[in-house]
Amino acid sequence: MATSPHPDGLHRCPWPKQEPIYVAYHDAEWGVPEHDDRALFEKLVLDGFQAGLSWITILRKRDNFRRAFDGFDPARIARYDARKVAALMEDAGIVRNRAKIAGAIVSARGYIDIMEKGPGFAELLWDFVDGRPQVNRFRSTSQVPAETELSRRISKELSGRGFKFVGPTIVYAFMQAVGMVNDHLVTCYRHAELAAETPPETKAKGRARR
Repeated sequence: MATSPHPDGLHRCPWPKQEPIYVAYHDAEWGVPEHDDRALFEKLVLDGFQAGLSWITILRKRDNFRRAFDGFDPARIARYDARKVAALMEDAGIVRNRAKIAGAIVSARGYIDIMEKGPGFAELLWDFVDGRPQVNRFRSTSQVPAETELSRRISKELSGRGFKFVGPTIVYAFMQAVGMVNDHLVTCYRHAELAAETPPETKAKGRARR
């Protein structure tokens, strides 16, 4: 699928369709480079909860997740006990999956270890792309990979540090969302806007790695 025009005259990637909350997420968040440690942790955990579901399902529940998971404070999540897990399993506002809840707790402990012993969560992740987004030039969603060699490397690193629900496909979706790769289709208006913020040498490097 290629880009599609919207009532405002802008061409966007096809996946948000005309759903307002999805369009807003596409325009303001998806593909924007994120370097905040806590924000990256939140997004990775939510991507884990997305496994087997659509992202819009998680997006609609995101505020509920933030409430239920104490604003995604890793220090608090790492201390969740059986009583807290039971309460989360009763919370209809989130995805009630015991394995994913347990995975978030274990991942929080992995995050804390990275923050305390180095190098920091954002630095660990962004070092995989030399600190700059890789800019792709896909014209159709059929060209966009589900995973890459790089997402497999990051998945292996995170798994080795104790993170759960960080398979290569989840990691690649995470990379797209937090701007480690620019996977807006080239005819989407956001591709050019985000690419303009990326140094030229990074664009060339991103193409060379494909």
